[in-house]
Amino acid sequence: MKFNALVPELSVSNFSKSLDFYTRILGFSVAYDRPEEGFAFLVLGEAQLMLDQIGDGRTWQTAALDFPLGRGINFEIEVDSIQPLLTRLQENNIPLFLPPEEKWYRVDDYESGNRQFLVQDPDGYLLRFTEDIGQRPFE
Repeated sequence: MKFNALVPELSVSNFSKSLDFYTRILGFSVAYDRPEEGFAFLVLGEAQLMLDQIGDGRTWQTAALDFPLGRGINFEIEVDSIQPLLTRLQENNIPLFLPPEEKWYRVDDYESGNRQFLVQDPDGYLLRFTEDIGQRPFE
């Protein structure tokens, strides 16, 4: 497995709950873990992230860790289709932070399109799942 050059490590308040959310509901798989430290390296397609239990092992903490964690950041995760995720979130009664939308973003002289939605994980981190819907000329 090739590891990305940038892999976020999310400090979590309940490792088991977060691991269940990311694997069972969102479909991530565990590349490797250290359960005795409350740590797991997760993969979904080409997306990679780490979960780390607050207070077990080393906790990289620069200030109080108040809910919701990750304020000011959202993690964009590209998937082939957002529909299976939406179905699993609905089946598990997990509310969306932002309902599905189609959004076009200017990139130089063209626009790149996404079908996307946002959901918060158990600690409040914002996850933005996107599905590529192509490109079009910028007008």
